[in-house]
Amino acid sequence: MEIILKKDVENLGFKDDIVVVKNGYGRNYLIPKGFAILATDSAKKVLAENLRQQAFKESKLVKDATATLNKIKAMELKIAAKVGQKDKLFGSVNNQDVVKAIAALEVHIEPKNVKIPGKNVKRLGKYTATVRLHRKVIDQISFEVIPALSK
Repeated sequence: MEIILKKDVENLGFKDDIVVVKNGYGRNYLIPKGFAILATDSAKKVLAENLRQQAFKESKLVKDATATLNKIKAMELKIAAKVGQKDKLFGSVNNQDVVKAIAALEVHIEPKNVKIPGKNVKRLGKYTATVRLHRKVIDQISFEVIPALSK
């Protein structure tokens, strides 16, 4: 079933994307919740016109997102965490911790836009995360988990 997304749906796509999903997922979840509409010929024509009008606005968004991502990549992100034996963390470091480290350097992004492979980190060391600020602006950033200074 082909649908047009009306909102960003995690692991599926962004607003105004045309995606193919299973019939039950589309009919029973996405369409009733208002996340999508059926991709008929007339709906596709309306979408094409809307996208044409948004092209100029989108170029500015891509430019801003690229500048933000370059600013993030230039940062040296270090996340302090409590450590036990053999560099194992008490708890874990997840995407929200990465977002807090970025926010401490005065750049604000949403936690849903940061993905860490395996969803969290449980040991000290250097890692990478994927940052997606726009459908065209996706890149890897690196961060380091360091031991927290104890008092």
